[in-house]
Amino acid sequence: MNRLLGPLRRRIQMMVARAVVSGIADAGGIQALQIEALEGETLEGVERMQDYGFTSVPHPGAEAVVVFAGGTRSHGLVVALGDRRYRLRALQNGEVAIYDDLEQRVHLTRDGVVIESALKVNVTAPQVEVSADHVVVNSDSIDLGGAGGRRVARIGDTVAGGVITGGSTKVRAQ
Repeated sequence: MNRLLGPLRRRIQMMVARAVVSGIADAGGIQALQIEALEGETLEGVERMQDYGFTSVPHPGAEAVVVFAGGTRSHGLVVALGDRRYRLRALQNGEVAIYDDLEQRVHLTRDGVVIESALKVNVTAPQVEVSADHVVVNSDSIDLGGAGGRRVARIGDTVAGGVITGGSTKVRAQ
């Protein structure tokens, strides 16, 4: 009986594996990874499934869970991928975050949404609408309508003959 069930047992044992990503090809319709699964086992062109609306390109060294239909190692499918080197820690129950290796993040916290980046943030749209009871902008420089505009007078600023003579130098407009 063991002789008959042995091949089936081995195929079942080979159906799921942990792996480490060693290469990424992202040009096609589905991302293809090179992975290191069992010791000395390098698999090429392993397809990576990603949730609709979310995509990423992992760094080599990321960890994957791979399933092999029927236990044959010729066609693996990465169904989960993570990278403990960059994972955000200490989130509260129910919180969600999108993050990367540059410490950029969109964090849905228990208190609201937090967007953080040490890099430039761009919003491009034909129209942007902000609805809020109160808006605070903390900035050393504000250019309305583009960079290099003239100073804008605020309520209470000193204006003489159409020239702003006292007040903020931080706000300018085209």
